[in-house]
Amino acid sequence: MSKIEFPAQQKEQLIQKLQKYMSKELDIELGQFDADFLLDFISKEMGAIYYNQGLYDAQAVLVDKMESITDAIYQLEQ
Repeated sequence: MSKIEFPAQQKEQLIQKLQKYMSKELDIELGQFDADFLLDFISKEMGAIYYNQGLYDAQAVLVDKMESITDAIYQLEQ
């Protein structure tokens, strides 16, 4: 899997969300620099897990659709 990278605007939004969460839930004030490093860490260490789950979910949808197509083809048989 390639490195997870976000467009600058999206990365800024994610950093702000991290800062807000840390402040509200953990009473920790996280600066821009530290939040950026935390986001990079989360992306590097956990990103693949979320990415793979997304692939598994997409695969399950695809399998379901293929079964529907197979059923439709069987119904067309004479």
